[in-house]
Amino acid sequence: MNTLSLGLVAGGTRLAFGLLGRLSGQRLSVLTFHRVHARPDPLFPGEPDADRFDQLMRLVARSFRVLSLARAAEHLSQASLPARSLVLTFDDGYADNVDVALPILQRHGLTASFFVSTGFLDGGRMWNDSVIECLRASTRSSLDLTELGVAATLPLQTLEQRQQAVQQLLPQIKYLNLEQRELALTKLQSLCGVAHLPRNLMMSTAQLRSLQNAGMEIGGHTVSHPILTTLSGEQAEQEIAQGRERLQQLIDQPIQVFAYPNGKPGQDYDASHVALVRKLGFRAAVSTAAGAAGAGADLLQLPRYTPWARGLPLWAARLALNQRRRRYDMAAAA
Repeated sequence: MNTLSLGLVAGGTRLAFGLLGRLSGQRLSVLTFHRVHARPDPLFPGEPDADRFDQLMRLVARSFRVLSLARAAEHLSQASLPARSLVLTFDDGYADNVDVALPILQRHGLTASFFVSTGFLDGGRMWNDSVIECLRASTRSSLDLTELGVAATLPLQTLEQRQQAVQQLLPQIKYLNLEQRELALTKLQSLCGVAHLPRNLMMSTAQLRSLQNAGMEIGGHTVSHPILTTLSGEQAEQEIAQGRERLQQLIDQPIQVFAYPNGKPGQDYDASHVALVRKLGFRAAVSTAAGAAGAGADLLQLPRYTPWARGLPLWAARLALNQRRRRYDMAAAA
């Protein structure tokens, strides 16, 4: 998109969000990202690469007032949210957040909040990436899932079939408890015939500190990224508290914000986990429920929404429509 076209989209976005703010009160948009690839990933063509992310951040910088999550929560609590407020968030702690996304954010003068699962720092790997990289590297033409307790055989002969296999396997493994999940991943790696999986996908401690040194906000995201509702209350508290404590040790700074793993209210976390986050003293926490928060919102269950659209005009339009979603899913009160 050329400069003139970008300027027109940015101007239209500012106008739309300004009108919505005057009509229904200022509301906070929170965007969710995970990876930002240096180059397009054939298995996940919808995920942003550096060029796509740079275009988005150019639009964001021209259209919005970008805040850290803690600062935005403070404004919400005081009913003083600036017009067109937006928070950029990144989940999990991927190395490309530092290598690829950070220079782009700095180029456009933007801040962001990074939620890091500490158990994967310095050579660890998220469970979903183990699934993805097994299917990416496998030389098998099909995959018999009987050993995983699934009565299915997945073909792997084409890129599209591997994409479909990823989408079928992730939900099968996501809601297993941590021990069952590790067992399933070990079996899957054997079935795929893959000897080695990458160990450089997640941040190092040095990269984490470089985010802090760049003025970015660091937030908690548990130790091992479990679905909190699959844990006992004691286990959930350990995951949240120990992840926070480890981050505070590494960056020598209080951790004030949190993101619920997977983040679906009532399914992935419930009121007991909100109470834990409150007990531990977090100032704000985010879910993955779509919507935009206004004054009086529960600061420990803020919604997030990122449009899926290739073209910037459609992306901006969908984000504006999300501003009208005043009600959004939340975990029921205890």
